[in-house]
Amino acid sequence: MDRAKILLQLDTDDQPSVFDSVVALDSGEVDRLLTRSGVTPHNARSLVHGAIFTRGPDDLRRTAIFIGGNDVTAAEAVRDEVLRTFFGPLRVSVMIDPNGANTTAAAAVRAAAKNIDLAGAEALVLGATGPVGQRVVRLLAREGAKVRVASRSLDRSTGVCKAVTAKVETAQLTPLAAATNDQLRTAIEGVTVIIAAGAAGVELLSTELRDQCATLQVAIDLNAVPPLGIGGIEVNDRGVERNGAKCFGALAIGGTKMRLHKLAVKLLFESRDQVFDAEELYDIGRGL
Repeated sequence: MDRAKILLQLDTDDQPSVFDSVVALDSGEVDRLLTRSGVTPHNARSLVHGAIFTRGPDDLRRTAIFIGGNDVTAAEAVRDEVLRTFFGPLRVSVMIDPNGANTTAAAAVRAAAKNIDLAGAEALVLGATGPVGQRVVRLLAREGAKVRVASRSLDRSTGVCKAVTAKVETAQLTPLAAATNDQLRTAIEGVTVIIAAGAAGVELLSTELRDQCATLQVAIDLNAVPPLGIGGIEVNDRGVERNGAKCFGALAIGGTKMRLHKLAVKLLFESRDQVFDAEELYDIGRGL
């Protein structure tokens, strides 16, 4: 008799994410969902021991761990401790998606890749220093795009470039300050892809400036709260052509993100030694 499929949801926040719990259950793959809040590297080890010492190695493929929370850095620290706790055959598959940053970034870059060859493409990421933006930069660089990493602060965008290059040795990145219209005009010159990943309710690129970019082929905005991140794009746009560019809004990307999240949860139970971060989730998205 097969044992129940158990997903242990480790959340760094004071309350486990209801969103992540619902998506896990809606995947149709999870028989039992165990949620724990306030998880830190200090207390994660005992939780992992509870997951791996209760079943034999052959049954551990029916146990998996999801790591979430609003603080991406804290979630990554928990992920690292979880992986250090495993040994020999006593390990289970792990997915990390704090604040939906990994699945959102993967869905956005997949949308771009379906409409343009990213290898050698000139791409601009606005709001590139946030959790989603950094992962968008990573995934674009991994696909061979030449990425302009834009932030209101040149120091912060430079820091992102250094961090991404440490993970993607072949990355072709250019840090930019994009706080003024003049800086934005320079930033968009010659780009074929723009992805806006800034804070909710902040317009990063006006309709007027977007329309001035004659080379633009794909524009993706991940902000669903008015004013939107890229002027003239609607939240439900899914490949809608606007002034020669295919446009995608936050709700359209969000739909792909949800499908990707559910599929990844299902795939966690295929074996006991998988680790799904942004790159792995992006690769899973190829099958959507």
